[in-house]
Amino acid sequence: MTSEPPKAPPLYPKSHLLAASGIAALLSLAMLIFPSSEVEAKRNSTPLELETPADQLKQAQKDAPATDLGEEQAAPAPFAHIDNEDDQDQNTAQDTPDKPEPVASAAADAPKKGPNHREVTVRKGDTLSKLFDEAGLPASAAQEVMASDKQAKQFAQLKNGQVLEFEIGPDGQLASLHTKLSNTETIRLVRGAKGFAFNRDVIKPVMREAYAHGVIKNSLSLSGQRAGLSHNQVMDLVRIFNYDVDFAQDIRQGDVFDVMYEQKVLNGKVIGTGNILAARFSNRGKTYTAVRYTNKQGTTNYYSAEGNSLRKAFVRSPVDFARISSRFSVGRFHPILNKIRAHQGVDYAAPRGTPIKATGDGKVELAGRRGGYGNTVIIEHGKTYKTLYAHMQGFAKGIHAGSVVKQGQVIGYIGTTGLSTGPHVHYEFQVNGVHVDPLGQKLPMADPIARNEKSRFMQISQPLIAHMDQEKSTMVASKK
Repeated sequence: MTSEPPKAPPLYPKSHLLAASGIAALLSLAMLIFPSSEVEAKRNSTPLELETPADQLKQAQKDAPATDLGEEQAAPAPFAHIDNEDDQDQNTAQDTPDKPEPVASAAADAPKKGPNHREVTVRKGDTLSKLFDEAGLPASAAQEVMASDKQAKQFAQLKNGQVLEFEIGPDGQLASLHTKLSNTETIRLVRGAKGFAFNRDVIKPVMREAYAHGVIKNSLSLSGQRAGLSHNQVMDLVRIFNYDVDFAQDIRQGDVFDVMYEQKVLNGKVIGTGNILAARFSNRGKTYTAVRYTNKQGTTNYYSAEGNSLRKAFVRSPVDFARISSRFSVGRFHPILNKIRAHQGVDYAAPRGTPIKATGDGKVELAGRRGGYGNTVIIEHGKTYKTLYAHMQGFAKGIHAGSVVKQGQVIGYIGTTGLSTGPHVHYEFQVNGVHVDPLGQKLPMADPIARNEKSRFMQISQPLIAHMDQEKSTMVASKK
C-alpha cells in the first residue's frame, strides 16, 4: 500500500488569492462598461444597421404605393378616361416640367445675422405665442403685435414651413418682425417711437407669354401635365371650351390642344402662371379657338377668332367630368320599377358628394323632396327653359325656392335619394315645357364682340393666334 505524496503548501495566503480574484472581476467589468478608445472609435465609425420592428413598419408604410380608397372616397375622376396605357410611357419624365433646382445651403448664401436675430419655422399646430416663446419673447409681446394694427393679424395666419424672423433690441424687446407670405409678398412690423408700423412689400413679377402643346393619349389631365400645364390651367382650359365640348364623354384619343398663357418670372425664375391668353382645342375632328379679351367696361370673356362669344346660355353638363350612366330615352327599362318607362334626362354618375352646378343663370323654382326624384332642384331660365337636378345628397348653402343662381354655381351634391341605384345626378332640360335631350339640344349663344370694339379685339387676337401658330410650327420642326 502506497501513500500519497504530501501536498505542497500554497504559494500565497488564501486571503491574497481572494483579493486578486476580486480585482480581476472588477477589471473585466470596467472593460465592459468603459471600452478602450480604439474600440469606441471603431464602434462610432460603424453605421447602425439594425432597425426596430417599429422602424421597419414606418419604412414599409413610406415605401408602399398609394392605394385606391374606392369610388366614394376618392376625388372625382378629373376627366373622361380613355383606355390606353400609352399615355403612361417612358417619355413622361422628359415632358414633365422641370422641378425647381434645390436652394443652396442657407449658411453659404444667407447674409450674416446679428446676435439679436432669431428665425423660427412654423410647424403644424404652432401658435403665434408659442413661436414668440421660441424666439425668447414673452406672450405679451405677441399680444402687443396683434393689437398694433388690423393688418398685423396676418402674422397669426400661419402656414406649415413658414419662417418668422425676429430682431431683438438691446433692451430685450421686439424691434422688428417680418415673414414672407409668398415669393412676391412680405409683411413687416418695425418698432418706432410711436409703436409698431406695418409695411407690406410686394414685388411685381415680369409677365411673359409661354406656349404649351399636347396630344391626348389617355386623359386630358395627364396630357396637360405632360405638356407642362398646371392642374389649374387644365381646369381653365375646360371652362373655356365646356360650352362646345362635353368633357364627360367627348374626349377622344388623338385630340389636340395648344395654349398661350401668362408666365410669372421673378429674378429670371418662373414662379407661377397667369391667365390663358389664347387656346385651340381639336376634338373629334372639329377645332375650337379661344382668345381672352377685356372690353372697355372691364368685362373679360373668351371669344372665337372671329369675335363670337364662346359663352352660351347653358353649359352641357351639370357635373365636371362625370360618367354618363344613362342617356335620354323614350323606351328605357327602369332598373327599380322593372318596367319600360321614358327616361327624360341624362344621368351623370360620380362619387357621392361631388358638386352639382347650375347649367345656366336662373331662379330656383324648387329645392326640396319630389317623389322618386328625391332631393331635387328645379331652375327657371326665363320663360323658355327649365332644368331639373335630382337624387341630390343635399343642397348647397343658400339654395332655396326664389334664390337667384349663376351659371356654374354649386347648387347641391350628388347622392342616392329617391329611386336611385347608385350615386348620380339625374339632369333634365325643358324647352317650353317639353323635355328634350340635353346632349342633342342646340344651345343659345351669348352676344358677340360689340361692333365698336371689333377692331381693337382683332388687334389683340391676331398676334396671339399667329404667335401660337409659330410656336407650334417651331416645335413640329424641331421634332423632325
